Amino acid sequence: MCKGVAKPFLKWAGGKGQLLDTFDKMFPQELIEGKIKIYIEPFVGGGAVLFHILQNYKIEKAYINDINKELINCYRCIKADVEEVVRLLSILENEYLSSKDRTKYFYNVRNRYNQIHLNGYYDYEKCADFIFLNHTCFNGLYRVNKEGKFNVPHGKYKNPLICDKDNLKLCSQLLQKVEINFGDYRQILSNANKNSFVYFDPPYRPLVKNNSFVNYDKSGFDDSDQIELSQNYKKLDKQNCLLMLSNSDPKNTNEDDNFFDDLYKGFNIERVYAKRMINCQASKRGNITEIVIMNYKGRKHDE
Repeated sequence: MCKGVAKPFLKWAGGKGQLLDTFDKMFPQELIEGKIKIYIEPFVGGGAVLFHILQNYKIEKAYINDINKELINCYRCIKADVEEVVRLLSILENEYLSSKDRTKYFYNVRNRYNQIHLNGYYDYEKCADFIFLNHTCFNGLYRVNKEGKFNVPHGKYKNPLICDKDNLKLCSQLLQKVEINFGDYRQILSNANKNSFVYFDPPYRPLVKNNSFVNYDKSGFDDSDQIELSQNYKKLDKQNCLLMLSNSDPKNTNEDDNFFDDLYKGFNIERVYAKRMINCQASKRGNITEIVIMNYKGRKHDE
């Protein structure tokens, strides 16, 4: 068994790695005291919060979900047979790093990746290609076009770490207690009860209109979806589930935009700072606020 601290096996735009210390002070007291045994994350993404909670709190069972089936395929493959993932990824890493034309190699893999259709429960080649592309594409972005094809360009990094076998094995160990689901986030909410903690990290509401650079899934996630999510949040609150939700803060670009303040009125809303890219212009990068919505009293100012 590998020893060490598992970290996300993917680079992920909007990932919560930089906020984990802040979140530790905002998680419910019941989680801190070990009373919560079930953790649920309906929009798992890169899994920074998932892996952090599994390693630092007494969770016995976790349920994760994402609408990105290629991403979920990676979680399933790493859980089921991490050695096969490492084997295929090592081949890609060795071939790429020794290639005389890395750009051509990247686009060859990207074309193959876009031609593989996930029909079964596991596809190890697609999993390895996904991780390879994530570590060699521009900024580690995941973006698809209207046809659902991955279209992020080559990143041209000098010496990228593509196959981190020790970390992949650590992730696999943690995933043994995780049930992994693909599809609509609502499908795993039935697992929630008063002894569970649910963390929602949905696709963020864009701060810049018509920002085509943030298409995470071809189906999109608009204001009507955000409103429906708030309704599900309120239903779980009535069931005495412990809930925490992250999203963008519209006030970064419009002080009069109270979309989330109105939507979650009555709940505990905190604003935290994170370094994000509002758009592809360097002048728009920096520390901005994000909102964190809890249905319990926050611990942030109590310590």
